[in-house]
Amino acid sequence: MIRRGAGTAPLLLAVAALAFGGCGGDDDGGSGDRDLLVSAATSLKSAFTVYAERFDAANVQLSFAGSDELAAQIRQGARPDVYAAANTKLPGALLAEGLVERPRAFTANTLVLVVPAGARGDGGDGVRSLDDLTREGVTIAIGAGSVPIGAYTRTVLDRLGAARRAAILANVRSTEPDVGGIAAKLTQGAVDAGFLYATDVVASGGRLRAIELPARLRPRAAYAVAVVKGAEHRAAARAFVAGLLDGAGERALREAGFRSPR
Repeated sequence: MIRRGAGTAPLLLAVAALAFGGCGGDDDGGSGDRDLLVSAATSLKSAFTVYAERFDAANVQLSFAGSDELAAQIRQGARPDVYAAANTKLPGALLAEGLVERPRAFTANTLVLVVPAGARGDGGDGVRSLDDLTREGVTIAIGAGSVPIGAYTRTVLDRLGAARRAAILANVRSTEPDVGGIAAKLTQGAVDAGFLYATDVVASGGRLRAIELPARLRPRAAYAVAVVKGAEHRAAARAFVAGLLDGAGERALREAGFRSPR
C-alpha cells in the first residue's frame, strides 16, 4: 500500500543520508520507521501505483524519473530499496559496480509512433506513418539518448537508413528526459508526433493515439528490476520484486498493457 502517494526523483537524494545510516539492510523484513522506497522508470507509473496499493508487506513510497537519472542517483549515494528500469542495461551496469543485487527481467513494452488523439490522420497534413516524419514542417519529440525510450527510438531510426534517419532528426523540436515529457508535449499540442511505449498511450486516457511500427524496426524493450545493495528493507524489497514476476505486480503490469519479458 502507498502511505503518502507517488513521489518524484529528487526524493531519493533527500533520503540518501538517512539510507546510509541503515546500510546494513533489514533481513528480517520489518518495516521500521521508513517506507519501502521504490525508484522506477516513468513509464511504470500507472502499473506500479496500482501494485503499490495492493502490496501488503510494507508501505510503498514511489519515485519516478528517467531510468538513467535514477541510476545516477544511486551512484551518487541515494539508496532506494528497489530500482526498476525500462531496460536491462542500466541495472546490469549497477550490478557490475556492486550497487544492486542480481537484476531480473520482469516485463516488456512495445515502442510506437504516437500522435495526439485529435490529430488529423486522413488529410495531407496528418502523421500516419514514419514516412510522414520526414516532411518539412512536421515537429517531433523524442527521448534523450541516455534514457531507454531515447535509445530505443534511435535504434528504430538507425534501421531506417542514414537518409531517412537524418530527415527525421532534422524535425525533432524537443528532446525529453523521460516519457512523461514526451507525452506532455504531445497532449499539449506542442509537437505533431513522438515515440513512446504502447503503455503510455493506454495511460493517457484517450488523449494519445498509437501508430504501430513495422515489426522489423521494433527494438526489444525489456525491463529489469533489482534490490539495491544496502536496502534498509531487503526482505520487503525482495517480496516486491517477487510480486512483479508472479503475483499482484505481474497482474498490474498486464492490466496496464505490459507484455511478458519472454
